[in-house]
Amino acid sequence: MKKISALTLLLCATITFAQEKESNWKKGGVFTLLFNQSAYNKDWQGGGVNNIATNANINYGFNYKKDNDVWDNKIILAYGLTKTAGNNFYQKTDDRIELSSLYGKKASKYWYYSAYLNFKTQFADGYKTAAQLQKISTFFSPAYLQAGPGALWKKSDNLKVNITPASARAIFVNSEFTTLGSAFGVEQGETSRFELGANIAAYYKFNAFENVSFENILNMYANYLENLGNVDIDYTLNVAMKVNDYLSANIALQAIYDDNAVKAVQIREVFGLGFNYKF
Repeated sequence: MKKISALTLLLCATITFAQEKESNWKKGGVFTLLFNQSAYNKDWQGGGVNNIATNANINYGFNYKKDNDVWDNKIILAYGLTKTAGNNFYQKTDDRIELSSLYGKKASKYWYYSAYLNFKTQFADGYKTAAQLQKISTFFSPAYLQAGPGALWKKSDNLKVNITPASARAIFVNSEFTTLGSAFGVEQGETSRFELGANIAAYYKFNAFENVSFENILNMYANYLENLGNVDIDYTLNVAMKVNDYLSANIALQAIYDDNAVKAVQIREVFGLGFNYKF
């Protein structure tokens, strides 16, 4: 009888400990499928080309918090295609794989000693023109890996800024893109490039109106080893206008400046009716 009682107590303690550990995690994500279409009959005089586009996106986060420790993790997967009448090729509208991890140890009310890791690449081949005659990127080419210690200011999961004064960054490119010249900052004949610089990563999400949310993601990087005053910027704005639990109108706007890729501002904008599934 004593053995049964001891076993019962041990089982209860294990379940309680497991529940306590689970309660330290905050997990959740959303799958979004955007759809756009424009169609005209042969008698339409205003001009226009039939087209159809779809965009799939998974945004999943799992954050840990206990006592003085926080650990924020996020996975973003996105892929989109568009097809225009008269064009035999599908063109990409989005293609992203991003994994990020940020650990913090509390130093004061909102400040933490931090360490972070970020990885970015893409799923499929990218082409310079719609005719797909010149391939300019592919899976893991380019791929960016960043890591470093720093300081985190975090008021909540929806408002935080991480400052890393010594951030290491590696850029990886397939050799097929550096045979004739440099690509994404990687020199001709090479397949990787190392940088050391300062990085600032900021995140802010808020509800402007009922059922309308704005998500802002900003990353800035300055390379100490080359052109220190030349700052790489990557800003994304996601706007979700909720219709119900499953439908929303979504806007995604991204602006990138990275002169290793192209000496100009890259802009991507996607708008459409979205099907949402939370998990």
